[in-house]
Amino acid sequence: MTKLAEWLVGLSILGMAWITLTFDLLGLDLPGPYQQVIWPFPVYLLVVFGCYSLATIGYRVATFNDCEDAAKELQDQIKEAKKDLVSRGLKF
Repeated sequence: MTKLAEWLVGLSILGMAWITLTFDLLGLDLPGPYQQVIWPFPVYLLVVFGCYSLATIGYRVATFNDCEDAAKELQDQIKEAKKDLVSRGLKF
């Protein structure tokens, strides 16, 4: 199962549970404070997801590795390409 399918299944289950509890489809007659928490629950989840995403991006940026070998290889390839272009008549 792909990651997208996993997320869609999870969101579908949460959405069905939220709709069931919000519109009282099972006849549970939840007390008022519970209903007040259930109604804005998708917004809470969206805020939590946003905070998690920002924290993950911040962590990944803070721990980003330098690839010195790849940088040197790329510089060598640039020098080689310049030499090839000069040999074909291009002036820098």
